Amino acid sequence: MSTAEFVNRLPELLRPNPARVVIRPYMPSTETYKYAVPDQPRAQRIADRVLALDPASLHDELQRILDDFSGRHREVPSLFLRRFHEVDGIIVCDCEVTHEQALLIGAHFCNEYSYEAAALFNPSIVLHPDQSAVPENSLRFILSLRGVGEGHISSVTFRTGFCAADGTIAINPPSPMPLVLETENISGEDGPDAGIRIKCDGSHDLSEIVIFPTTPSQRGGIEDLRLVRFLDDDGRATHFGTYTAFSGQSVRQELLSTPDFRTFELRPLRGDATGSKGMALFPRRIAGHFAMLGREDNENIWFLTSADIHDWSGGAKAIEPRWPWEFVQIGNCGSPIEIDEGWLVVTHGVGAVRNYCIGACLLDRDDPSKLLARTKLPLLRSDMDEREGYVPNVAYSCGAMVHNRVLVLPYAIADSFTTFATIPLERLLAAMD
Repeated sequence: MSTAEFVNRLPELLRPNPARVVIRPYMPSTETYKYAVPDQPRAQRIADRVLALDPASLHDELQRILDDFSGRHREVPSLFLRRFHEVDGIIVCDCEVTHEQALLIGAHFCNEYSYEAAALFNPSIVLHPDQSAVPENSLRFILSLRGVGEGHISSVTFRTGFCAADGTIAINPPSPMPLVLETENISGEDGPDAGIRIKCDGSHDLSEIVIFPTTPSQRGGIEDLRLVRFLDDDGRATHFGTYTAFSGQSVRQELLSTPDFRTFELRPLRGDATGSKGMALFPRRIAGHFAMLGREDNENIWFLTSADIHDWSGGAKAIEPRWPWEFVQIGNCGSPIEIDEGWLVVTHGVGAVRNYCIGACLLDRDDPSKLLARTKLPLLRSDMDEREGYVPNVAYSCGAMVHNRVLVLPYAIADSFTTFATIPLERLLAAMD
């Protein structure tokens, strides 16, 4: 990875781990095939085979499955029973179903999914709400990551870690047993744009939480969460995160919100500026309005304001491609960071051969539509040693933070894995024109 000489690359690496698995719902295809039996759909035939087992065979098969998976997941019987109740009604049981039959039927409508088998990348970072027992001039942080598994389905996962006073980074080992979380529609919201709520009451560690696509708009994945700690005018803090919802055919921007990283709400954004990728929320209001950076034309960075955090239209073009490494397009790499000099924005530029590089710019503190300065050369770009991966020639991030006047930048390489760099602010600002 080619870097500016004042960029300090750190040794920490977060690589995809196929052993991190969860149990997910499975439903056999309902398509009509040449040999299908119309009045006996495939799901019904599976359930009928389970119900036809004699009690001893049923018990032995269920015990084998429980022994096989209980060491890999929490509360496996509860997961199987929940799944049975979810498919009850799709399948019809003419007899009273025993507890063991229900568990085994439920197991046949589940599958184990490795949600970060292919990639673990595009990180964002925020201050952890709990800073207890942290040494002076150090901090605890939360890292969000995009995991990609079978079928190129993207989900959101988390890590926690520490940034020491000397700028070193330590990542806490993730929990060995991630959780599948239950979702519910938010009361009073219906239709394709209804929000969903996810509760994580059983979670003991943030790394156990995996947020999977749930709604039709997310069917192809939840991509590139840009977390930010938002401080409202009344002093109330909420963590928001814009992300790209991919339906399989189209994309749109949606918004995650959480007061405590135990309950999450996910809602679509409205307005003519939300049908693309890469929106990033400012961490406070600007002149009484919510503010956002976007790329509604897929080429330039736009500045938008709104009285409603869920409704974004219009805006003004703020930053256009200028240097060769950003001739194709330019976008943000996460929410703007407020520093004494203005709003620091980490950017990405796309140049020849779809090469993604990371740069930065500075916006006016009172009027962020005004560009004050920008880096002429990239801070980070692919080189011969680290260009290979799921998508070659890419350096990318979804958010950074400033600690002790040092930019702490987690970033992804080749859409495959995640690492870190630190950059002194004085050197970074001096490199801007």
